[in-house]
Amino acid sequence: MPLRAPQSLRRYLLAWIITPIALFVLVDTVSLYRGALRSINTAYDRSLLASARSIGELLQIDGNELRVEVPYAALEIFEASNNSRMYYRIDGFEGEFVSGYEDLPVYRGRIPQKTAYPALVDFYDVEFRGETVRMAALYQPVAAEGSRGMALIQVAETLEVRQKLAREILLDTLLRQAMLIAVVALVVWVVVARALVPVETLRRQLLSRSGEDLSPLRAEQAPRELQPMVTALNTLMQRLQRLVGHQLRFVRDASHQLRTPLAVLKTQVQNALAGPPAPDALQAMNATVDRAIALANQMLALAKVEQVHGEAQRETLNLAEIASDVAVDLSPLIADKHLDFELDAHDAYLRGHPWMLRELLRNLLHNAIRETPPRGALSVLVVPGSTSVRLVVRDSGPGLAASQREHLFEPFHTGHPNTGSGLGLAICREICQSLGATIDLVNRTEQGRVAGLDAVVVFPAAAAPTARQ
Repeated sequence: MPLRAPQSLRRYLLAWIITPIALFVLVDTVSLYRGALRSINTAYDRSLLASARSIGELLQIDGNELRVEVPYAALEIFEASNNSRMYYRIDGFEGEFVSGYEDLPVYRGRIPQKTAYPALVDFYDVEFRGETVRMAALYQPVAAEGSRGMALIQVAETLEVRQKLAREILLDTLLRQAMLIAVVALVVWVVVARALVPVETLRRQLLSRSGEDLSPLRAEQAPRELQPMVTALNTLMQRLQRLVGHQLRFVRDASHQLRTPLAVLKTQVQNALAGPPAPDALQAMNATVDRAIALANQMLALAKVEQVHGEAQRETLNLAEIASDVAVDLSPLIADKHLDFELDAHDAYLRGHPWMLRELLRNLLHNAIRETPPRGALSVLVVPGSTSVRLVVRDSGPGLAASQREHLFEPFHTGHPNTGSGLGLAICREICQSLGATIDLVNRTEQGRVAGLDAVVVFPAAAAPTARQ
């Protein structure tokens, strides 16, 4: 599936600002045009009414007949221009044709009850001789001695002048509205461009930096809307700086720690090969090789914590089952020292990754086995709770010295330089941070003396999984 091209913020803002304005202007233009048509019709309808009244004033009753003489000049004065033409028709009291254009359609409608004019008049459009004309139908009262009635006077005008004027108004309105939209678009473009200047400045500032420069960005003049982004970038810079520093220290210390046992191993191997077989030299070589392997494994485990944290999906796990499995795995070490081991684990559920929990328990239990003297007591407790789960690994060793607590969880700091790598607790801390747990090492006292060390880990509790049908 092809990736969509990045959207321009400037175009996005312009589109969402100009489009509503353009729609409003369009609706307003239509409204203005209709209003202009109504105004034009009102003005020219008045002219038609004046023409009809002018004809009405010429009506006379001769005997019982209605007579009229309409000179063309009576209509000419009301013609809007040379392009327009006017027609009229007069019908008598009984609807008989009196004068004018006999083929002009006779008015058959009803006079509106309410009109804008003080007269019995109606205005409408009608087809006459192949074109649309505007018609005014006026009922004119005519009275004489012994006779009176209502004559119907119809005056029609072609629409050329009205249409021309409407087109002129429409074009003028469209031109003005187009100029308005152009001005608004220009202003919006300038304003948006100026508003995006701090973003462009920030971009150039970031691009001009070297790959090693992770110092905080200085953007005091940036708008308030950009301050959260600058703060977030500075926070990211700090995280990257800590990460890079951690990696540099890790690589430096790891190189030093690996170089030492491997150099000793090389010397021991050379000594063993130089003379007759020497069991002590081979045993020392074997121990050094074990240390190198353990160190390499723990270094890989520490690197894997980040990998699992970034990629693995968490699942609901029973910590009691994992504790039991790890205890079985390390049972040979427990048996070698004849330890009094106790596993008190109740079902307790949490969200995590199986490998992380196993590695955490393995490191804590391995440290406890190492610190516990032969035939000493060693226990693992899993205590469930409503909101948290407690894991306690309890040994009966010498406890934790005050000098060790300062560098407790730092890599390669160990109280057993000949047997330990110093990575076990660092791995435990990284795993706890990934799982949202806390870890603490507490000396346990009995009768005023240190009776051992408790490694206490507190996890957020999770609901027990429902049974599958």
